[in-house]
Amino acid sequence: MIKKSTRDSILSILKTNLRIKKKLNDVFKKYQISEQQFNILRILRGQRGKPSSLNTIQKRMVHLMSNTTRLIDKLILKDFVSRETCKSNRRKIDIFITDKGLEFLNEINPVIDKSEELMTTNLSEQEKNILNKLLNKIAV
Repeated sequence: MIKKSTRDSILSILKTNLRIKKKLNDVFKKYQISEQQFNILRILRGQRGKPSSLNTIQKRMVHLMSNTTRLIDKLILKDFVSRETCKSNRRKIDIFITDKGLEFLNEINPVIDKSEELMTTNLSEQEKNILNKLLNKIAV
C-alpha cells in the first residue's frame, strides 16, 4: 500500500506543474508561440550560430513526445528558423535560428524571467536550491 506522504508529494508536484504550465502558457499565448516552439528556439540559440540537426533538437527537447518537424515548420513560417541542406552531406538537414528568432527571444525572455521570478518569490535562494536537489532526486 502506498504511503499517504508519497501520494501527497506526487499530487503536489502534479498540481504545481499544472499551475506553472498555465502561467507560462499565458505568456506564450500573448506572443503567439507554444512552449515547445520556445524550447526549440532556446536550443538553437544555444548552438551559437552552428547548425543543429532534427535529431539533436529532439534529444534536447523538454517535451520528448513533441512532433519536432511540425514545430520547426511553424517556426519557419514565422521566419524564426531556417532549414538548409547540409553542404557536406546532402542527406542531412541543418537547422538554424534566424536573426528574427534571436530578436524574438530577446523580447520574450525578460517576460518569461519575470514570470518565473514571481512564481518562486516565496522561496529563498537556499529553498530553491533544496527544491532543485529534491526534484532531481525524484527525476532519476
